[in-house]
Amino acid sequence: MRRSVIVAVAVLMAFLSAAGEVVRLSLDGTVNPATSSYVVRGLAEANRVGASLVVLVLDTPGGLDTAMKEIMESILASEVPVAVWIGPPGARAASAGTFILISADLAAMARGTSTGAAHPVAITGESATEDDPIVQKAVNDAVARIRSVAELRGRNADWAERAVRESATLTATEALDLGVIELIADSFSALLAALDGYALPDGRVLHTTGLPVREIGMTFKDRLFSYLADPNLVYILLMLGLYGLIYEFFTPGIGIGLVGGGISLLLALLGLQILPISFVGMGLILFGVLLMVLDVFTPTDGILTTGGVVSLLIGSFSLFELEGTPLRLSWITVAATVGTVTLLFLFIASKGLLAQRRRPRSLTTMVGLSGVAKDDLDPEGWVLVRGEYWRARAEGDPVRQGDRVRVVAQERSRLTVRRDE
Repeated sequence: MRRSVIVAVAVLMAFLSAAGEVVRLSLDGTVNPATSSYVVRGLAEANRVGASLVVLVLDTPGGLDTAMKEIMESILASEVPVAVWIGPPGARAASAGTFILISADLAAMARGTSTGAAHPVAITGESATEDDPIVQKAVNDAVARIRSVAELRGRNADWAERAVRESATLTATEALDLGVIELIADSFSALLAALDGYALPDGRVLHTTGLPVREIGMTFKDRLFSYLADPNLVYILLMLGLYGLIYEFFTPGIGIGLVGGGISLLLALLGLQILPISFVGMGLILFGVLLMVLDVFTPTDGILTTGGVVSLLIGSFSLFELEGTPLRLSWITVAATVGTVTLLFLFIASKGLLAQRRRPRSLTTMVGLSGVAKDDLDPEGWVLVRGEYWRARAEGDPVRQGDRVRVVAQERSRLTVRRDE
């Protein structure tokens, strides 16, 4: 009986200790599957231990729609109150970050921060025009989503719509005046002090004074995948991997091509798992690489290389399906990568053409060299001279297999040999 009471008290104290903590999450960078997984996991942990409050420190230029949707759904479904704070000063919550801010139980900003600019962005990085029916559909869907969440949280739905349709932005003071956020706090500690005793619209009252803060950071895997969510980095790694392995394949031995190319290709494959890609674009890139490699072995005066460059360019710009996000593949990255590869292959192909057009020179260096008969030369057979097999005719005494021979004459690829006494 006494033992059961001790166990019950210990469990109760552990529950009260967990319920009396603030969980801090930090999203610093793009909204992508890696950061989404991190935030969702952190919210699930906070709900599991029954924390008093979750504070998401936000500083993002935006990101992928699917990752943003996962974070919003986790915030809206969280039983633990979630406060989103844009900070420290100098931070921003643009594009997808605006949606995340609007979905919080409590929204706060530091002075010197901004939010808004949630208009869909095309894959080229330029704002899409309203005349495009596909763009209109995406804009209307985004407007409906952000208005519904803003109305649910009791925030300014009209401004939320303007943030999507007109890329409207606000400073912290303007956001507070327009009812987009509830608090301004210039530091994390100031935010916790301001939240003590704050009553949420659903009647819950926050108590933060004296509570321990437990920060859940990103794991090494999360950080690696977050870095690999950059399409420019993934594209460069992909090209380095492909051409590194090609170089290694045509170079004897094992060297830097296999090591560097293999690691680059594996990292690129990890990035391709994170980012939405087009298999048609990937196929065009592989086909372009194949054409350029074939042009090295079967020179066609640059026809295959030209086709390979065109295929590479089309495949590169259609590789990632990133509409509606600030993440984009820079045309400078594509031009620099494809240009470097093209110049390299043109150099190799030109050397191959020069070698083909060069007049063959008669080989006279074999005369006087010695070798071994690999067959009975009766009168012809094979001999091994300087590690190479040659077709040879015996002159003078018969030559048997294994006899030492000496080259006395050469006519193109045929030798005349005598038994070497």
